[in-house]
Amino acid sequence: MVETPCIKVCRILEGGNLCHGCGRTLDEIARWTSMSPEERRTIMAGLAERLRRADIQGTESRSEA
Repeated sequence: MVETPCIKVCRILEGGNLCHGCGRTLDEIARWTSMSPEERRTIMAGLAERLRRADIQGTESRSEA
């Protein structure tokens, strides 16, 4: 079984290509099963930070409207 950060909340963030559920890009999602375990672990290590930054940027964008 391939380790995955997917939480079954697949929604691409507006204006980007980042999944709101797991934090992966569309390209990473598409290539996930063909990546090495090391590649997947490297990506997974940065997902929380990606989602945090995306949330901050989304909050800033909404406050500017």
